Amino acid sequence: FTFIIPVHTILNLYQLNIELHHHWKIKHSHSTMTSFSTLTLVGCILLALSCSFCHAAMVDKATGIDFSPKLGGLDLFGVGVRKKGPIKVYSVGMYASEAVRSSLSTLSKQADKIKALSTLRSSVKSTPPTTFLLKMNFKVGAEKMASAIADSVAPRHNNAGEVEELKTLIFDGVSAKGEATKGTTFQFDCGPNDLSVSVDGKKQGSVSSSGLSASFSDVYLDDKCVSNPLRDSCLDNCCMP
Repeated sequence: FTFIIPVHTILNLYQLNIELHHHWKIKHSHSTMTSFSTLTLVGCILLALSCSFCHAAMVDKATGIDFSPKLGGLDLFGVGVRKKGPIKVYSVGMYASEAVRSSLSTLSKQADKIKALSTLRSSVKSTPPTTFLLKMNFKVGAEKMASAIADSVAPRHNNAGEVEELKTLIFDGVSAKGEATKGTTFQFDCGPNDLSVSVDGKKQGSVSSSGLSASFSDVYLDDKCVSNPLRDSCLDNCCMP
């Protein structure tokens, strides 16, 4: 198992160690200062190692469905379940850029939770691409699946024609196999000028739009999102405690 620690993380933590060392030096003896310096440096290393777990594979505890650490060059940020009543319909994983992770790295998931959730949402929109990977846990028909996703996007988007295009791509992809059975995957690649749809790894097409990707992201990231566990997972993995 190999830990990959970004250079900027090491440098930032080293600088923190120096500043704490200087502050402690003013009030304490040399021996105590040396012990403190050693402890803070060890702490920085452990923190850096913990950051590397953001790049690890994850399992949605609600369904047992696993997600790979990378997809299309993007890192896995978090996973969560989409439920309808007691039914666990699918698990979803979000993949995004290092820029999004950096925007969250200085925020506390507890003390700064409201700001962290807002930053997560805005950063995903401002620094595309982002991918949402859905893995089915419950069998759903083509029309019902396509409608469910389209109906979630529609109130967040002001172009009904683009939402209908998205619905058609999903419907066609599922219809080709009959139903969205357990294990079926849906991949939504949110770019700056289009939203691409793939079903079971086969690209169905894309909708050209400058705003549809942002609206689709809001389905999973705004305050009325369909999967709060996904948002919480992203903060757990990318924010400070």
